This record gives sequence, structure tokens and C-alpha cells, in this order.
Amino acid sequence: MRNIRYVTDLTGLALCNDIVKTCILKMSTLSFEKFSNNKDTAAKVKKMEIHGLPIIHHDGYVCAFPIKHRFAMRKFHGVLRHLRTDNVVSMKQILKPTAIDPDFLKLVHTPDYVDRFLDGNITVEEQRLTGFKWSTGIVSRCRLETGGTLLAGRLAMEHGIACSTGGGTHHAFPGHGAGYCLLNDLAVTAAVLFQECLVKKVLIVDLDVHQGDGTAFIFSDNSAVFTFSMHCEKNYPHKKQQSDMDIGLVTGISDKDYLSHLHSYLPWLLDKFRPDIVLYDAGVDPHEKDELGKLNLTDQGLFDRDEFVVDSCVSRGIPVATVIGGGYEKGVNNLSLRHTIVHRAATKVWHSRMLGG
Repeated sequence: MRNIRYVTDLTGLALCNDIVKTCILKMSTLSFEKFSNNKDTAAKVKKMEIHGLPIIHHDGYVCAFPIKHRFAMRKFHGVLRHLRTDNVVSMKQILKPTAIDPDFLKLVHTPDYVDRFLDGNITVEEQRLTGFKWSTGIVSRCRLETGGTLLAGRLAMEHGIACSTGGGTHHAFPGHGAGYCLLNDLAVTAAVLFQECLVKKVLIVDLDVHQGDGTAFIFSDNSAVFTFSMHCEKNYPHKKQQSDMDIGLVTGISDKDYLSHLHSYLPWLLDKFRPDIVLYDAGVDPHEKDELGKLNLTDQGLFDRDEFVVDSCVSRGIPVATVIGGGYEKGVNNLSLRHTIVHRAATKVWHSRMLGG
């Protein structure tokens, strides 16, 4: 279903491309075996003893950073703190990722960009575009964060659900970063899962308030990956890319209408495309108090959204790995708490579906 674009209003959907009933969902042309039939599984993914829903976190998600910067670097520590303080997760559930291998980065990013990023040869203009000044700390945290998303993907394949406390850097393109995103963790994870013969088809569900333009561009000619983005139409990025399905929401939409749109498309998409895994960007910037979002979802609306996405996947036997995506508020404590909504929703599904045995 390539090149389908919708723009919504509060009363319904306006179809901008009258081909939805005649288009055919793209299918994988890959010929390798499924993960469950791969005899080398033990060598590809180290089996881990998990005590509950896998939560992937590393203190290195945070690096030295200007405290007044729009990007609230400290939120990543706050996410885990709230999950532990509220007894949502135990220490036995938490796994530390390793820094992503540069060779994995080069599966989706150009070798030139990867080498320059790692070595610090990033131009002033490139730094302006990303919003980040280059530093060794930034490199380290981005590699760990991308490694965390990859670990979440691998563990989701084993256990059904896995959640990182970071990730969702969907504005990064093959040859440059943008919009606080330096490495595209979702794209890298999908590419590695393909390389390791763990999946044939990947669905990326991006519910960050901003379109996942970098991810859409990276996979624009890849029939094995379906990119679904539901975002605020009149918001960053101003120049949108073409996802496989874009749902452009009008400014100010609230819980009921937002969830109605999601319920209309996601189950149908899961049933038609039948991915081997869903990578879910659960950005909280659609929230009514977000400073960059322009939508009006409540905490309950975000919880209902996340529970619906995760349960829709798990009930169909489709593994799902979640990342926290974007969120912008000066009150870092409130923002960190908001980012835990996806972990709380996933925990509810984990128990209701008895995934822990």
C-alpha cells in the first residue's frame, strides 16, 4: 500500500488519493527462513533469563548536555526512576544494551556519514540541523540508544514484547541527522533483524506527533518494510516524506477522534501485511501539555493508545518492540513520567496475555 496519504479533520477522513481499495500491500521478496526455523538461533541471539516484561535501559542514554536545551536529556534517567519507584518493573526485568556496531549503522546510513559522526567531522551546518553540538558523549549515548532498540527487537522476538527506555530517532536520514535525531535506531534495528534472518517483514508504527520522515525515506523502496505514520499534519517536518501510509491529523485533535482513526487503520494493516515484528514509536508529544505537539491527548488517551497498539500485536501473535519517541516539556519530571505510559500499558498487556508463563 504505497503512496497512501490521508488528512483528517475532527469529523472524518478526507482521502487524498483514491486508490485505497485497489492497491495491493507490498509483500516481502526475501527468501530466507523464519527465525523460528533457523538452526543458528542460539548463535544469533543469546538466550537471556527474563523475569517479566523485558525493559532495556542504560545509564549511558544520558550524557553531559546543556540543562536548558529543548531536548530534555535527563528524562531518560527519570523514566527508569518512575518505573522503579511506582513498582511497575523490578531490577530483574532490566537489561543493559551494548553500543551498536558501526557496521550495523552502515546498513542504513552512508559509510561516509557514519565515519564522520564517529570521528567528529560533522559540519556546523549539520550540527545546526540536528540541534546537537557534536561530542564524544553524544556519540556514546546514540550508539547505546540504538543498541537498546536493537536489543528490544531481539527480545521481542523471543518473548513477545520488549520495551526500551529510549529510542525513536526517526528524523535521521542515511547521510545526515535532523530534528534531535542522529542515528535512525528504528531503521537500523529493522536492517539488522533482516540481516540476522530473524524476520521477513517489519511494520514500523510511528505515533510520534512528528512524521517519521527519515524512516520513510530509508525504506521508500524496500517492500519488506511497511512504514505507518500518524502525526500532526501542520507540524515538523515541514517537508514531509512519503510513508507507506500517512495519517495527517489536524491541530487540536483529542482522545476520542485520535483513537478512532487509530482503530480504523491499525488492525486492518496488521491483518493485511502480517509483519513478523512491529517496531512501535510511542512518542508522547501528541499530549495536550507538550510544547511542540499541537494535539490534545490526555494521559489516559496515551495509555489507551499504547495498550491498543501493543495488544493488537500480541493478540495476533506478532512481537512488538517499543521505544519512547519524542516529548517536550520544561518540567522534566512530568515528561519522564509521561514517557512511562507505554511501559505501563505494555505491562498490563504482558500480564493479561500471560506472556510470562
